[in-house]
Amino acid sequence: MVVPIMDIGVQGLNIGDAARPDETRRLAQLVESLGYRSWWASDHVVLPSPRVDPSPSEPDTVFVDPLAHLSYVAAVTSTLELATGIVILPQRNPLVLAKQVASLDLLSGGRFTLGVGAGYLEPEMTAVGASFADRGALTDEYLDAMDQLWHADAPSFAGEFVSFSGIDAHPRPSNVRVVVGGHSPAAFRRAVTRAQGWFGIGTPAEIRGHLARFPERPSGFRISVSAQVPLSASVVREYEDLGVDELVIYPSLFDGTVDEVLHRYAEFTG
Repeated sequence: MVVPIMDIGVQGLNIGDAARPDETRRLAQLVESLGYRSWWASDHVVLPSPRVDPSPSEPDTVFVDPLAHLSYVAAVTSTLELATGIVILPQRNPLVLAKQVASLDLLSGGRFTLGVGAGYLEPEMTAVGASFADRGALTDEYLDAMDQLWHADAPSFAGEFVSFSGIDAHPRPSNVRVVVGGHSPAAFRRAVTRAQGWFGIGTPAEIRGHLARFPERPSGFRISVSAQVPLSASVVREYEDLGVDELVIYPSLFDGTVDEVLHRYAEFTG
């Protein structure tokens, strides 16, 4: 049987015991050597304590900041693509984030993709001083403001939530791609109008439903999906037939140790 080849990434290894520096170095270098394309880092600044739905984790779960984590991964790898999957954008100052992204782009040699989302955890957003009700509008405006800082000859922006003029910021990123996560119509619109890709989560059937509601995608638009079922040749083909460009695995979702899962699914990497 011919094994289908696809871009495969990993996610969630900036969380828990895997996030220790020695383990991060070991796993990042293993992932790179096995032919995986990318390494995605998740984001939660704070978590509700005690845990309440829809919080993804217990409040004492270790979440290493994704940008700090990816800077470390960049230093111990040479070809692995780096991405946030995703940064909760309304919780970040867009000018500070734009500087961090441009810096990581420089230090990684152009290997960084910024994945963003509007967020869904109201206690977290309230705790950091962001408006949960305005999270969609904040996400749109922050993306536009960062684009100005990265690409305009004379950056300026006047919006409801952020405004600036008479400033500049360097380094300018050389190769930063933006992808948008989320399954709402607003997230789909945001992805095709303000980004170069979409980051989805789901089984093949769920992704089929999401893509059926997606606006027309521009040329070069890339679809990355966090796979929620164990991979097999037939499952990989299902995702591929849907137009998915890259599958991202979250090793703790699957049977076996992190190392076992990484070796098992390396057969599908290109």
